[in-house]
Amino acid sequence: MSTLIPCIIAGGAGTRLWPVSREAMPKPFMRLPDGQSLLQKTFSRASSLPGVERVLTVTNRDLFFRTQDEYRQLNQQRLALDFLLEPVGRNTAPAIAIAALDCAREHGEDCLLLVLPADHLVNDLPAFADAVEQAQLLAAQGWLTTFGLRPTRAETGFGYIEQGQPIDAGGHKVARFVEKPDAAHAERYLESGHHLWNAGMFCLRVGSLLDELREHAPEVLECASQCLARSPVKMGSGERQVELAADSFGQAPDISIDYALMEHSSRVAVVPCDLGWSDIGCWEAVRELRPTDAQGNHCNGEAVLHDVSNCYIDSPRRLVGAVGLDNLIVIDTPDALLIADAARSQEVKVIAQQLKQQGHDAYRLHRTVTRPWGLYTVLEEGPRFKIKRIMVRPGESLSLQMHHHRSEHWIVVSGMACVTNGEEEFLLDTNESTFIKPGRSHRLTNPGVIDLVMIEVQSGEYLGEDDIVRFTDIYGRVPSAAIG
Repeated sequence: MSTLIPCIIAGGAGTRLWPVSREAMPKPFMRLPDGQSLLQKTFSRASSLPGVERVLTVTNRDLFFRTQDEYRQLNQQRLALDFLLEPVGRNTAPAIAIAALDCAREHGEDCLLLVLPADHLVNDLPAFADAVEQAQLLAAQGWLTTFGLRPTRAETGFGYIEQGQPIDAGGHKVARFVEKPDAAHAERYLESGHHLWNAGMFCLRVGSLLDELREHAPEVLECASQCLARSPVKMGSGERQVELAADSFGQAPDISIDYALMEHSSRVAVVPCDLGWSDIGCWEAVRELRPTDAQGNHCNGEAVLHDVSNCYIDSPRRLVGAVGLDNLIVIDTPDALLIADAARSQEVKVIAQQLKQQGHDAYRLHRTVTRPWGLYTVLEEGPRFKIKRIMVRPGESLSLQMHHHRSEHWIVVSGMACVTNGEEEFLLDTNESTFIKPGRSHRLTNPGVIDLVMIEVQSGEYLGEDDIVRFTDIYGRVPSAAIG
């Protein structure tokens, strides 16, 4: 059988899972009760398939280093890792087109691409492996193969696939794709037995996919081809990174693979399956994964309840007291609190969209932000000041940088710091400090073998994260609205 290359698509902001899912730390990084993220579960599921020797991931450039960290915790087989790094989001059609072109260039058009969303949960792994095996047989014959989940309820939040004639190699030809239905249509689809939930997973022979894109979505393919031709490749330590050219990728249509191709092609097949699947699409779906008490409540964290039923309360850092509540979702994070009717949890995305329109930081960032060198947490901020806790991993380094509008005072709490402050370079031990004036170039490096922890006190007329000029950076980043 042809080479199988799993392609994990890690895009989107997961706005219906705000305030835990945010643009800079979206839904794929959400932790499940066992401590693994959705992205890690997807990687494990893909890498454990027979014959898989490499995994391709399409993700946003800003999420690359966090994605690396997630994979490195699990990549015991030392699979080769390929990354296509998007400068901006452009939906699934451009992402899959570029992935297909890249695989054709590297491995030939006979290889099979297994497209997997990074933020779905699959509990029945043997059933998943069986479905992939069936899909590979269809894809090898030129079918654009999708996975259809047998519905367990009349769901209005998912798209559907109507099954057509059976195919000799197994599965069915797709009769049509159906948009998210109203309740009456969803009931009819459930009763008919001919409709499946659209899982958004595909198995595709690369050459067949490219042929169908040329016929049905030539603009998408042309933009993808031009972009890949202009995108530099970086190799190292079993990893390959393709930095997608921002100017040409930005011209790609913002369209899903379903709209661009699958709804128009006559060569689409579906494999019906039961995978123990969930798209974890809203807080109601998250609640369904958790056990409840006799009153139907689930509490993560300390809570005192009186006359409360059917509520999901997630507040790991703060005591919650509740009286006389029913069927509510309560999500508490250090800088934002969500209270929602569980029956309307799909509408949480409206809150996230309003925050984005306002330019509010709570849409994009948490108080704790991950960076390639470690992380920082905003402890306190007010007019003309901001206080952060910064952790730098051993051997890592912030960029050599400068700020126009703020000064910084660094105090080492634990570990050893190598500091560049203007023309000087020196070591700081625990309880020692340095002061950095506005306009002065500076860098922080951890030369030790334990984490460096320090407190940074910023002061000035403007404290935005976009007040940064990078001079050199070991991670190859361009100037961006981010510390370090």
